[in-house]
Amino acid sequence: MDTWFLGIDLGTGSCKSVVVDEQARVRGFGVSEYPAATVEARWKEQDPQTMVTGMVHSARAAIDQAGLPGRSCQAISIGGALHSLVALDRSGRPLTGVITWADNRAAPQAQAVRESGQANDLYQQTGCPAHAMYPLYKIIWLRQERPDDFRRAARFVSAKEYILAHLTGRYAVDYSLAAGSGLLNTHDLNWNATSLDLASITPDQLSPLYSPREVFYGLDPELAAAMGLPVTTPLVLGSSDAANSSVGAGAVLPGQATCMVGTSGALRLIAPQPVLDARARSWCYAIDEGHWLAGGAINNGGIALSWLQDTINGAFPDLVHGSGLSFEDLLALAGRTEAGAGGLLCLPFFAGERSPNWNQNARGVFFGLTLQHDARHLARALLEGIAFRLRSVYEVLGEIGEDILQMRASGGFTHSGLWLQIVASALDRDLMVPVWGETSSLGAALWAMLGSGHLASLEDGGALIPLGSEYHPIPEQVATYNRLYRVYTQLYDAVLGAFDQIAGLQQAIG
Repeated sequence: MDTWFLGIDLGTGSCKSVVVDEQARVRGFGVSEYPAATVEARWKEQDPQTMVTGMVHSARAAIDQAGLPGRSCQAISIGGALHSLVALDRSGRPLTGVITWADNRAAPQAQAVRESGQANDLYQQTGCPAHAMYPLYKIIWLRQERPDDFRRAARFVSAKEYILAHLTGRYAVDYSLAAGSGLLNTHDLNWNATSLDLASITPDQLSPLYSPREVFYGLDPELAAAMGLPVTTPLVLGSSDAANSSVGAGAVLPGQATCMVGTSGALRLIAPQPVLDARARSWCYAIDEGHWLAGGAINNGGIALSWLQDTINGAFPDLVHGSGLSFEDLLALAGRTEAGAGGLLCLPFFAGERSPNWNQNARGVFFGLTLQHDARHLARALLEGIAFRLRSVYEVLGEIGEDILQMRASGGFTHSGLWLQIVASALDRDLMVPVWGETSSLGAALWAMLGSGHLASLEDGGALIPLGSEYHPIPEQVATYNRLYRVYTQLYDAVLGAFDQIAGLQQAIG
């Protein structure tokens, strides 16, 4: 009888599931996107029930593709997207949608904390810079802007916790998701008193904290049947999608880093102790009692390419055989022009900015446009602008003393040789691509193996991850990108004041 494990990646725009065997070899994969009424709603506030449905559909698709009997599943685990928030009433009914990391409604609350002088102390306690993406500030926003819902809220949870409660009837949160809320003390792994006071909530309004190896038994019969699993299948709590991305890429040893581009983007590493920056440019999230995830994230990865796709398709809905331009079409366009996009630069802040400057007022900019530029240059400049943001995070990690010896790629951009090459040359680093690029779902499966006793350590799990292609910096591209990056950083500094002014005007205009 085949023994297998199920890893589920509960992402922002979709849910992805993977079935693996005892050697972590992929046997089946499934994906289900969450429907949304508008493009804005897709990224900012989602219907939690669509996430439950998406999880079931993706898991069932992976299991069906694997063709393995449900009774042979040894364990499942779910990874959840960081920084989401749902307020629940006493009956467990949602008072809000799933407010995602991309929602900036709490920007004034984060700014108020920065102006109060508390931001640095909070960062040193929690590893989280003062920014609107963190649930801490979303809770403060709810208290101030929707006081009736705040008073009715018996519990504040992430999307993953909401799903787990449906699956197991219990509320629980792993250290990594808790750390990504701004409410956990990254040193002692307890809820942080200062954060709770700021939010005006109590620990019993948050889920109990557990190790990612914690095992729960007793799946909801209806959901288990829909997925094709016995109700007795063990559920290993697992971790966040960010931690899972590194685990699934096999980047678990000192000196190994993961460069991820999916909806957003990140450059991160796993360390044996908290790693904090005196200037709070990076973040640090606990994974378990002996591992911390340190790095920086950018708001604008695939979401920026989605903006360009939606913009073109909205203006020209019949451009390509009535179905519009796909991601692949845009990448092909970008590949039809040389490195440097003809001297066109993009500051890709369509959803604001996170690391390293944490500027919620940052906005998207195309700079250097001439009559000689066209859609090819726009697409390439956007990809290069995202790579430059990753370079800014990479430089911060170097400044705080993290010596990166090996860089691995993860996320959706691993499907594009062009994008991988752009990042390798922009960082001037070799980029190693795991055979399985959807590393967050694979990382979730490894937690299932760890929690069920089939793996002894994260390091043992990392050793199971095979590497495929490698991308090396191209000297001519490196030279071009070095020149452009200098202009890029100068441009950012030059428009800082204008960012604040235009953000204020946009808010006033509505």
